[in-house]
Amino acid sequence: MAKRVAVLMGGWSSEREVSLVTGRECSRALEAAGFKVSEIDVGHDIANVLSQAKPDICFNALHGRFGEDGRIQGLLDILGIPYTHSGVMASAIAMNKVRTKEICAVVGIPLAEHKVADRATAFAGKAMNKPYVIKPISEGSSIGVRIVKNGDNGPPEEDWRYGDEVLVERYIAGRELTVAVMGDRPLTVTEIRPRTGFYDYTSKYTDGKADHLLPAPVPKTIFDQAMSVALLAHRTLGCRGVSRSDFRFDDTVAPGRLVFLEINTQPGMTPLSLVPEQAAFLGISFTDLVAWMVEEARCDS
Repeated sequence: MAKRVAVLMGGWSSEREVSLVTGRECSRALEAAGFKVSEIDVGHDIANVLSQAKPDICFNALHGRFGEDGRIQGLLDILGIPYTHSGVMASAIAMNKVRTKEICAVVGIPLAEHKVADRATAFAGKAMNKPYVIKPISEGSSIGVRIVKNGDNGPPEEDWRYGDEVLVERYIAGRELTVAVMGDRPLTVTEIRPRTGFYDYTSKYTDGKADHLLPAPVPKTIFDQAMSVALLAHRTLGCRGVSRSDFRFDDTVAPGRLVFLEINTQPGMTPLSLVPEQAAFLGISFTDLVAWMVEEARCDS
């Protein structure tokens, strides 16, 4: 009998719309792989919904708060339903950019100068020497990211809704790289070239806003370092299933340097997403990728 897979999608985070796209794409692929699939737009009654549906496995297609910060993972552990992607601890740590950097620093992962600051100081352009980047401590998909440049008085603050404390990080000139890890295997390195500005939410989810070059046209030493650091971050945080690590490659000074930015335990699975693209480059179809994720699903031990 085919396994019954509930695809958890939607939710109420700032990344709801992306999650719905991810969920629909994964549902189609899982059906093509022979699974019996149901789609669940997650609400606050999700525990009751799952108790009645009794799926064999949950495919976690949620993004943002509740979906990738350890909370839905904890609920699924309590209900005893195996789920895709990382468990409670890895999800909670990876969602918090400050805690991630603290742990990564211990194992020697290269990081940019960074600090936690109050948002008023950060937005006033006084958190550190410019240029620097302001990031929400616990959001994904580049939501809320601001760049404070030389000569700026500071970006507008009126639409900020991500807390009174922010992560402030030295701006690293150069190029954007990313590496997906599938199980215990880094896939390849992609260079992301936004056509305008930086790789923000719009660039990630709007066709034609960014070019993806894979394998990335970077020196072999940088390519190999990105692959090894992505795997090290995946292992150090205790991730499982699929993750994706993002980097900056500063090629403005010889011989260049690689800087780790963050790890995503719930990378997007939309038609424009980087993980399916890297998998396809290595001959792994989208259907095979999501089927593998389901077969690897489990609860925390």
